[in-house]
Amino acid sequence: MHVNVEPTVERVGTMRCGVGESPVWHVGQQALYWTDIPRRMLWRWTPSTDQCDAWALPEMAGCIGMTSHGWALAMETGIFHAPQPKAGVELTPVERLATVPHPRPDMRFNDGRTDRQGRLWAGTMVLDISLGLPVGELYRFDASAGEARLDAVIDDLIVPNGLAFSPDGRTMYLSDSHASRQIVWAFDYDIDSGTPHNRRVFIDMNAHPGRPDGAAVDADGCYWICGNDAGLVHRFTPDGRLDRSIAVPTPKPAMCAFGGPGLDTLFVTSILIDEDPLSGATFALRPGVSGLPEAALPI
Repeated sequence: MHVNVEPTVERVGTMRCGVGESPVWHVGQQALYWTDIPRRMLWRWTPSTDQCDAWALPEMAGCIGMTSHGWALAMETGIFHAPQPKAGVELTPVERLATVPHPRPDMRFNDGRTDRQGRLWAGTMVLDISLGLPVGELYRFDASAGEARLDAVIDDLIVPNGLAFSPDGRTMYLSDSHASRQIVWAFDYDIDSGTPHNRRVFIDMNAHPGRPDGAAVDADGCYWICGNDAGLVHRFTPDGRLDRSIAVPTPKPAMCAFGGPGLDTLFVTSILIDEDPLSGATFALRPGVSGLPEAALPI
């Protein structure tokens, strides 16, 4: 059961990111990690001490995923692994796990998330979004069989976003946030092989405020997605019905994730806008529902 009371939105720390992306709550550390894509940074905020730490990355990281002893990062040229960060210590070594065969040199990974079995899913895009080129692909990085594999699974994407999985892992969600599309799809998902099929439109975001950006699923199976340009985070029920919308104090929320001791805090990253002093900040709110812990990659 959830409570539809408009929650208080609080700012996390004082940092401002160019593009804050891929928030992931680390249950073991009770800390939030996320990336600043254009500034090539990995951030960590520890609520118990209110301490923020940051580490430089060798490339822009569109998304991250926990591993058994560090972090997987989907960056510009492939999937990389970094050790567990230590405050004040350079993040090294950052090792390449797989190279992505981009069709163009001006591309990078964007939004991504691990499935319930510990496979990392991440999409690619052209850096200049205004070109509107549908050359992006959705990749699956699977290290569960002892030999890591990076496979392209879905193509014809412009700005892949909104990756999330239902609580039982049997539904995968994916959006394309480009202004010419603004669609969220749902897929039936084979949890054994990591294969999505039966693609269908889940939400036509052209009918709702904001472009579909990053997303998360709560323990009730509802889909939370950032309404970029509208300053909103929307909650949709599993049948695609808009349940509620929560305002955040900046127009461009980028991605959301559940965390906190009870996994009942929704963290929301955002994108920098020069004239907006709260843009690029990360926010925390208590929506009255809880999420699920993220699975770690077996590496």
